[in-house]
Amino acid sequence: MTFAKAINAGLRAALERDPKVMLMGEDIGALGGVFRVTDGLAKDFGTDRVVDTPLAESGIVGTAIGLALRGYRPVCEIQFDGFIFPAFDQITTQLSKMHYRSRGRLNLPVVIRVPFGGGIGAVEHHSESPEVLFAHTAGLRVVSPSDPQDAYTMIQQAVASPDPVMFFEPKGRYWEKGDVDTDADPLAAASVLDGARVLRPGTDVTLVAHGPTVATALRVADAAAAEGRSVEVVDLRTISPLDITTVAESVRRTGRCVVVHEAPVLYGTGAEVAARVTEECFYHLEAPVLRVGGFHTPYPVAKLEHEYLPGLDRVLDAVDRVLAS
Repeated sequence: MTFAKAINAGLRAALERDPKVMLMGEDIGALGGVFRVTDGLAKDFGTDRVVDTPLAESGIVGTAIGLALRGYRPVCEIQFDGFIFPAFDQITTQLSKMHYRSRGRLNLPVVIRVPFGGGIGAVEHHSESPEVLFAHTAGLRVVSPSDPQDAYTMIQQAVASPDPVMFFEPKGRYWEKGDVDTDADPLAAASVLDGARVLRPGTDVTLVAHGPTVATALRVADAAAAEGRSVEVVDLRTISPLDITTVAESVRRTGRCVVVHEAPVLYGTGAEVAARVTEECFYHLEAPVLRVGGFHTPYPVAKLEHEYLPGLDRVLDAVDRVLAS
């Protein structure tokens, strides 16, 4: 199943499970979304539950907050990552704070799906990596699946969560395929929205990634193995809350750590991971924690994507440097 189809199947299962679940977004109904992630859902569940909205992200999220207060579980689609900023106020000053402000009396079970990252040769404002802006905001869960199985499972867990969830989907991976077990109960493993996982064991260095860079990390591990080096790959899955326990356990075994993400390195997710690893694993580290990511520039035009995104060579270089220390 492709990554996009896995999310579609997960949304379908959530709609079937709970009549209060509804989808909202621009062109998600008859068109099925620009990436066809919601294809067929309006036909099967009706336009009252799969709602085509005006082109107004602030209105989409503001309406979702009102619906959640009335007992619904809205799932909003932001068409592209760069379009989320008109809704930034609603997300960071209302959605994230109402549970806290009401001393726990109000829950806002809203999911905001965001296709993010590069790799598709898009025009300006259509390829961004803004996940750290929301991870810095207390009160939001920020998650990012990296393969079809996690996409299928985690979207259902996000919909069932009592917390507002920012669900970042690596759009450059939408067409990649993987095995998906649709028989397993996704709600039986609640830790998926809290826990990282070791995708590939290793002994020499821990390579931490999330979302679109997980596939890159696995390619790096393969390339390093061909040169006699053992790289352990950790998929964060959740950016907030951060499962530092799993990461630290890995770093204590390997003694070295490299963190990779597509967002700019400066003030990025990798900075938080590096700081926490240094605090937790100071006496186990054989070298400083290194970060690999985008440059501190606006996201470039499509022809320069390959220079901006952290690819195999740049990550391998960081692995070489940390092993040489």
